[in-house]
Amino acid sequence: MTAQEPTIVATSGGLRPGDRTRVTFDALVHHAVDLAGVTGRRPKVMYVGTAIGDAESFAARASEAARVAGFDLTPLQLFPMPNIADMEGAVLDQDVVWVMGGSVANLLAVWRVHGLDAIMRRAWEAGVVLTGVSAGSICWFQGGTTDSFGPELRPVTNALGFLPYGNGVHYDTDPGRRPLLHRLVAEGTLPVSHCTDDGVGLVYRGTELVEAVTEVPKKG
Repeated sequence: MTAQEPTIVATSGGLRPGDRTRVTFDALVHHAVDLAGVTGRRPKVMYVGTAIGDAESFAARASEAARVAGFDLTPLQLFPMPNIADMEGAVLDQDVVWVMGGSVANLLAVWRVHGLDAIMRRAWEAGVVLTGVSAGSICWFQGGTTDSFGPELRPVTNALGFLPYGNGVHYDTDPGRRPLLHRLVAEGTLPVSHCTDDGVGLVYRGTELVEAVTEVPKKG
């Protein structure tokens, strides 16, 4: 079962420390899974850690979080080479693709080398729910602000463009992002932009923003 129309959940959250695990999937990830409409079996979730160089330690934590959540997790790794021969088949077989944060610039470059950008578009059009945090949110838009190039925030404008907006992440906790994003929109470097505070997600059906959700009390 997949979503009835192309669906993206763009977030600045989705993870928290677990009670008995390093990491657990928080409400935003569970909401993305709910949107996939899975019934009668365990949801199939793909974890993509390109933005942190496919760090094995975090892939292991994500696998443990998935076990606790009751998901069947498939990690997709591109370093040092793809760990799955048929990437397109594997991605299209998922209910949800969850993309970890990190360097959005590196993510975009590596995905394009391997053709994963086009695969993700086909998955989105087929109803696989695409979601992620930080870099894993910005990638679905036209661009946003990033520390991919160093400690000073800079614009990234060559994201996948599934959604025709800019994207601001960590809007309430990283003091440099808000003024830079405002300037980039004002000067036309980025289009009208949609932003998320930490713990907040935006749900898109097609390219239309239909819902804002939170996993943090008092941010509703």
